[in-house]
Amino acid sequence: MRKLLLPLLACFYLLSCTTVPITGRKQFNIVSDAQVLPASFSQYKGFLEKNKLSEDKNKTAQIKEIGEKISKAVDRFMRNNGMQKEADSYEWEFNLVEDKTVNAWCLPGGKVVFYTGILPICANEDGIAAVMGHEVAHAFAKHGQERMSQGQLQAIGGVAVALGTQGKSEESQRIWSTAYGLGTQVGVMLPFSRKHEAEADKLGLVFMIMAGYNGEEAAEVWVRMSERAKGKKSPPEILSTHPSNESRIQALRSYLPEAKRLAAQFNEQTN
Repeated sequence: MRKLLLPLLACFYLLSCTTVPITGRKQFNIVSDAQVLPASFSQYKGFLEKNKLSEDKNKTAQIKEIGEKISKAVDRFMRNNGMQKEADSYEWEFNLVEDKTVNAWCLPGGKVVFYTGILPICANEDGIAAVMGHEVAHAFAKHGQERMSQGQLQAIGGVAVALGTQGKSEESQRIWSTAYGLGTQVGVMLPFSRKHEAEADKLGLVFMIMAGYNGEEAAEVWVRMSERAKGKKSPPEILSTHPSNESRIQALRSYLPEAKRLAAQFNEQTN
């Protein structure tokens, strides 16, 4: 049983691999939209019921307008690249919540929230589009489903470790279990999360340019974020779920020419 488990896991992993459009990254995903989207939509509705929407009509309208422009660009891309079923599954929605937290997020299926606290960092329409593109990219690349899938695989791996240490002393079992937990967290799950953030940065940059926004502002958002964080301690990048601000700034600036090329190519195909 133990000898068969790892080869079976390897085959299972390979058979469940798909490719993220545009970046070409292989991803492991065993969670279907049918499994996750109803819960996602329900969670989003519950969040809005418990949190105060912004009363600033102009800012709210701006968030919705930018979100709609970017999501429509993404929808065009999907429908022109054989992804009609995926395009139909999204129920895009954009809301601005009154909260000083510097944050924005997107649930699977296209449910986006901006907090008013992030608007000074965005600073302008293109800055909002940069953050919006990033959040939309998480939904487009199905990062939520992938994280859930990876968590399930990690749990199965834990069972394999338990089976592999049967008959050993309790101390030995504890050491192996702890090593596995730390190893998968630092060696797999955290880099996995950073990989998602870096990928969303790239995809978001392409999407905001496709929608007609200035891609140069994407890096500037992180320049402002870095300035805001001055004097505050942050964990080393290896122990963080996000790349460092400096890494993101450099990566966004480096990828900008390619993002412009891809956006121009996609717009030419879809117009």
